[in-house]
Formats: sequence, C-alpha cells, structure tokens
Amino acid sequence: MHSSLHSAAIAGAGALPVEVQVDLSLGLPGFHLVGLPDLACNDARVRVLTAIRNSGYQLPQKKITVNLAPGDLPKHGSGFDLAIALGVLGASGVLPPEQPPSALAVGELTLSGNVLPVRGVLPIALEARRLGFTTLIVPEDNACEGALVQGLRVHGARSLAEAAEVWCGTSSSRPAVPSASEATPSPLDLTEVRGQQTAKWALEIAAAGGHNALFIGPPGAGKTMLARRLPGLLPAMSFEEAVEATSIWSVAGRLKANAGLLTARPFRAPHHTISVAGLIGGGSPLRPGEISLAHRGVLFLDELPEFGRAALEALRQPLEDGEVSLVRARDRASMPARFMLLGAMNPCPCGHAADGVPGRCRCTLPAQESYRRRISGPILDRFDLHVEVRQLSSADLLASPEGESSAAVRARVERARGIQRERFRGLAGVYCNAQLGGRSLRRLCDATREATAKLGELIDGMKLSARAHDRILKLARTIADLQGAGPVTDEHVGEAAALRALDRPVAEAPPARESALVIARKVAARKSPGASPGEVPREGA
Repeated sequence: MHSSLHSAAIAGAGALPVEVQVDLSLGLPGFHLVGLPDLACNDARVRVLTAIRNSGYQLPQKKITVNLAPGDLPKHGSGFDLAIALGVLGASGVLPPEQPPSALAVGELTLSGNVLPVRGVLPIALEARRLGFTTLIVPEDNACEGALVQGLRVHGARSLAEAAEVWCGTSSSRPAVPSASEATPSPLDLTEVRGQQTAKWALEIAAAGGHNALFIGPPGAGKTMLARRLPGLLPAMSFEEAVEATSIWSVAGRLKANAGLLTARPFRAPHHTISVAGLIGGGSPLRPGEISLAHRGVLFLDELPEFGRAALEALRQPLEDGEVSLVRARDRASMPARFMLLGAMNPCPCGHAADGVPGRCRCTLPAQESYRRRISGPILDRFDLHVEVRQLSSADLLASPEGESSAAVRARVERARGIQRERFRGLAGVYCNAQLGGRSLRRLCDATREATAKLGELIDGMKLSARAHDRILKLARTIADLQGAGPVTDEHVGEAAALRALDRPVAEAPPARESALVIARKVAARKSPGASPGEVPREGA
C-alpha cells in the first residue's frame, strides 16, 4: 500500500514543503529512507519503528520505503519523524491511507512514542499558510509558537497516539492559541549613566534614525553602559517585525517552550573571539549568525579592534543590504540582517592615550598605529557616528544620578520615527533615515541651499567619500526630525559632521572635541531653555 502526507524542511531563515511518500511492499522486511537525508534524519528508521511499536500499533512484516520529496533538497534534523510515522501507519492500514485535507506534520519522536519539540515551527507555519494548508500538527511545546500564525489550526501533540487521533479527525483537543505577549520595559535606564551628555545625545540620534555608532574612549568611561541602554530608547517592534525576529530565533533554536512573539528588540553582544560563521552564519545545516539574531535590533561589538579582521570585514555587505547570502558546497541561503551596529573601542592598547595625564599612556606610536589599523577604513566608514566618550571627573562620579530617563528620550525617538514613517510611506522596506539611499536620499532629505553649500565645503575640506557624504546628510535629517521635521539646515549639517569627525585618533582630534562641546551646549540649551548659553555640561576630565 502507499500513502503520502506533507512536512517541511528548514531552509535558511524560512521553510520549504516536503512530501513524505511511504510504500509498503512484499519482500525482505526492512526500512529504507531516501531523499537526501543527513545522519540525524536517517536515524528516523530506528526511532519511528520503535515508537510505533511502543505506542501499541502492529505493523505487517513488509518492506517499508520512505521517500522525502523533492529528492534534491537536503533534509536535516529529526523533524520528519512524526510525518514518517503517520505515513507508515497510513500505508499499513492502521490509519486511513488517504491524506487529510490540507494537513502538515512536524516533530521528533522518542523511542517511547512521545513527541519532542523541534526548531523552526513558526516559519514552517508561515509557509504552511502560504501554501494553503489549514491544519498543522506539531509537538505540544511548539503549539503556542505555531498558533501565532492566523488562519491555521495548530494542534499540539504529546505523543504519536495523540497525533494519530488528530490525523484521523477523532481527537477532542482544541487548536492551540498563541501565548499573550506583553512588552516589558528595560530595567536599564539612561539616568544611571553619569555625565556624557554628548554621548547621550549621539545615542538619541542613533536611536531616532537607526544609525550605526562607534564609541571611542578610555576604560571605565561608560561605553558599554551607554550601548546596553540603546534598546530601551528604541520604539516597540511592530507585529511584522516581531514575526521576522521570532522566526529567526525559532530557526536557531533559541525560543523557549510555549513562548510567544519576541516583544523586546534583540540585543546581541558576542565575544570578540567569535568566528566568522558564528557572526555571519554558517555551519551544516546553515544556521543564523549573530547578525541575523540581531535582526530588527542591536548588535554590539565591544572591544572592536580585538575582533578578527575576517569577521569584521564580513560585515560590509550585510550592513549595506540588510541581509546576508551564504553559499556552501551543498547548501545556500539568504538570511535577514537588518540591525543597528554599535561598536566600542579604546584610543590605544592601554586605553589612556586621550586622558591628558603625562606618562600614563606608555604605548609607543607604532603600537597605537597598529591598534588602530586593526579596523579597516571601509568598516569605520560604515559607522554614522564616531562618538568620543571621555573620562569622567570626580564631580561626575560622586554626584547622584541625574538627567533624562530612557522613557523621556524614547518619547522623542518615537515622535521622530513617526515623522519618518510618514515621509517614507511610499517606499517599501524603508522605515528610518539610515535606510535611505540613491534618489530617495536627495529627494526626501529636504536640505536648504545653505546646508547643501556647507556639505560641499565639508566634502572638499575633509576629502569625504560618497558614503560619508550620504551618512552625514542622513544624520542631519535625523537631527532635524528630532527638532520637529523642519528642513535640514547648515547647523544640522555641522552637528552631524562634528559627530562623525572622530574617525581620527581621539588624542589627535582637538577640533572634534571642541565641536562636541558645542553640541553639548546646544543640547543643554534645548532641554533647559533658561540655562546660560555659556554653561557647559560636565563631561569629565
């Protein structure tokens, strides 16, 4: 006898349909599995037969042949066990051999017949709905995840017997419902960061426009504290963004049992010893890397010069395209990677080159130059903001925490993002200023003649690249949005250029320091209209 049903295989960050074809024929009893299975998938021969026997079913002594079609698609993992077992039961006459209308099954079986959770149920459910399936049978621990997809009846099964009842239509269980997802505020607040007014202003700009930022300063100045508080400044994810991020985490096997949608934007901070495959993605089968796990969120690279050069250079294409294309000898996949990049580094190997204390930094000039050259120019060019985080003074360290809370800053960020969404209403896939490019950048930035002239002076005077020109213009647009969506003026361009001018060593950039203090005065004046124009916020020694 013959039976067939449907399952699905993980492919990159998505899923592809797989037809499970089972045939029972006369001949020497055995179990033959074909269709390009890997070792874990091929072991289904033992798991399936033992699970069927321990579940109380009797099989005839016949030759069992299982084909996973299409045959040229590699099949990875143990997620086909449940579909194979149901197909074998159908072909043997224990279950109705005909396939239920529009049903799909995934799950791993234990030898006792229980169903274990598998990764990638959410993208499988999305693919099932796209293909017109109406019923999905999954492990009980994955049921809430699959139920996130509307228009699909998702049944969670604890055992092969329960799955068989659902398959036959005799089960009394109701379809699963998605878990309630409530956004929880970040426990990290911006008020905990003492001083660093310019760095906080730069962080607000980065959050408002989705810009990449690099913090440069000595150890203990607050670079990591600032970076870890960025997710609390970002707007909440939309439903579509949450589904995208949750799908990637599901494929990577990072979701907890009975978990709902991810509500907080991802924040990934890999160690600097990470490999290229760990950062970009890879392995066999291909799995998402840190840049994909940070999709719609933040990727923070602390101690940036300590990362391997190959790993850093591999970030070039994903930062521009918002996705990473992985090609291996027998596999290929494209995975989304639209993230904000934050970096932190010291000005020299010891970190004290910019302290201003004679003799404290003992790094030789060749050592400092070698340290800075660990980061290539093209990677530095992809950071929109180069922010100096200066050493704190005793007054800042001993003072009580003060300043605006993350909630207050997030309110301004959300207003600026709302302005940008309205501006980009006709552009597909663009939701913040950092994603602008080409004709849309010139058309939508709305710069005055004075701003255009100022930008031209900067290009000629600083020998800026075309990418640097675009990023300064986008930064200026974000600064203008934070102030109410007026046209980009020469003042906005000047602030944007000052916040990007620290691509030189901190110890050798006094003009940029002066510009940063000017920005700090302006920020203080905007937030405290009664403050004296000459009053400079405490920035540290």
